[in-house]
Amino acid sequence: MDIEKIEKAFGLVLENIMGIQAELMTDFYDAFVEQNAAYLGALEFAGITKVNNDKVRSMHLTKSEWQKLFQFVLLQGSRVAPMQANHSLTPDSIGFIFNFIIEELHKDRKVRVLEFGSGTGNLAETLLVYLQKELDYVGFEADDLLLDLAASMSEVMGTDASFMQVDAVKPQPLEPVDVVISDLPVGYYPDDKTASHFQVHDKSEHTYVHHLMMEQSFKYLKETGFALFLAPDNLLTSAQSELLKGWIKENAHVAAVITLPSSLFKGAGKSIYLLSKNQRNTPTFVYPLTDLADPSVLQEFMSEFVKNVKI
Repeated sequence: MDIEKIEKAFGLVLENIMGIQAELMTDFYDAFVEQNAAYLGALEFAGITKVNNDKVRSMHLTKSEWQKLFQFVLLQGSRVAPMQANHSLTPDSIGFIFNFIIEELHKDRKVRVLEFGSGTGNLAETLLVYLQKELDYVGFEADDLLLDLAASMSEVMGTDASFMQVDAVKPQPLEPVDVVISDLPVGYYPDDKTASHFQVHDKSEHTYVHHLMMEQSFKYLKETGFALFLAPDNLLTSAQSELLKGWIKENAHVAAVITLPSSLFKGAGKSIYLLSKNQRNTPTFVYPLTDLADPSVLQEFMSEFVKNVKI
């Protein structure tokens, strides 16, 4: 990966986004989508935009270089036009842990993955670029802007991803998948009628959307499948947790809980939860991952995971 080339391309792409934003009088993210369309030849902008895109094309960026460039763009966007917390970028370091777990636990060459709340697509692209498997990926996302961002970046990068604009809580016709992943949105789900069909439904107030998504995800999993969730540290102790634990007891096994450094997140800490559909009578692997940048810490974690986690 050529960082200098990525930084140069980033400067050109960012200049285009800012120019398009001024020309169309739109926001940063809409201009980003328009820039991707212009790069692909679906739109035409005169002057510097075309010149810059020609320069970027001549650099022949790899998929991993495009992914890093787009991360820089999204980080710049977060500075000038912050998104709500549930729409924030899922860090690459967490995506690489998801990659490792999928590689370790799913031994087949082909893997079918469904993501709930695909957002800007960064977690999806981490898998699509780095997972050493033939990946069939589908992402559910309700927000049309996030969907456009993810789909346009995927098209520029040349990754094979399918994004669908749907409410992940509501059932969709879809073939069973091997793995469900999600950086779970946290909050209340407003549709009590829909929530009432779920075991985790809270009759006294709106039900937590992250609880509903966890239960719904298992309806798409093959019997041998598993789910990876990024969720709050207090997932199993917070309000409504008794309802969630009741559902887990009947339908799933918490195979692992990996706590993450609080410095990664603004506000409450988060952990990775591995749930398998196969209800093995084995202890939950609990591991405090203290540093995602230290190779020795990561290697120790991976060694312990391989020794202790079976699904």
